[in-house]
Amino acid sequence: MNHSPLASEPLDVVVVGEALIDIVNSPAGQTEYPGGSPANVAYGLGRLDVKAGLLTAVGRDSRGESISAHLASAGVVVLPGSQSLAKTATATAEIAADGSAEYTFDIEWKLGPAALPYAPKVLHTGSIATFLEPGAGVVRTLLEQAQGGCIVTYDPNIRTDLLGSHGEALRIFEELVPLTSVVKLSDDDAFWLYPGKSLEETANHILGLGAGLAVVTRGAQGSLMATPHTQLTVPAVTSVVADTIGAGDSYMSALILGLLLRGSQGLAPTVLERIGQTASMAASITVGRPGANPPTHRELLAGMAR
Repeated sequence: MNHSPLASEPLDVVVVGEALIDIVNSPAGQTEYPGGSPANVAYGLGRLDVKAGLLTAVGRDSRGESISAHLASAGVVVLPGSQSLAKTATATAEIAADGSAEYTFDIEWKLGPAALPYAPKVLHTGSIATFLEPGAGVVRTLLEQAQGGCIVTYDPNIRTDLLGSHGEALRIFEELVPLTSVVKLSDDDAFWLYPGKSLEETANHILGLGAGLAVVTRGAQGSLMATPHTQLTVPAVTSVVADTIGAGDSYMSALILGLLLRGSQGLAPTVLERIGQTASMAASITVGRPGANPPTHRELLAGMAR
């Protein structure tokens, strides 16, 4: 049974990547939330009133149903072929007293041969889906098909437990970057991929590989936004932290919204600053409440008007 609305018109954004159930163990007990970085980004886009679809792999089980219903509640279309697994993947998060999360995974990632039915304005992918075979090969093929047809955004969202060697992960990342327009990564991702490099050096390296915009988020220290012509830091929006689940994905959703709304101004410094401020506000709202619970478009606009 598919809870999702059908795509009656072309989607603005197609997200390709894993959807799973986050099992959260915290001092308050155990809860389950639909999650997975790409699914969170798709859900965040739906909440921001962006027409979004998700190509994923879930099981025809109660957890898969829960994910489909969650996405449908934000108007996200789960694309055909997504119910392809024997069981839906899980990530168990142990929440520390400071709200940070440590994850362990039970995941299989595979996609059938896939082709985009049309070119969306933005194709987004990231995280486990770009590293874990056999699905990662299909993701790469979709990025290759999208060349020249749309903006491609990528968030590696490194999960070290699921990667092979550092060298292998770096090779995969560096092979994907030339197929992308925008790469967003956290400072943890940057330091893991490029130990010994400053965040500015890593951003420049990613631009050198072919991306047009490199964004490095730094938690409370704000975010670094770099193009071949500009490098600027956008301050974080202060927030009382409930937990950090979904903050980076919420930032990514709002970053994509900013790319869709920027008009003809490209990536001029004022545009970059506005996009960064909007994304920082979205992340701030998300960390202020439990689980991957990103803002609606109305909440985001209200936050920006304060």
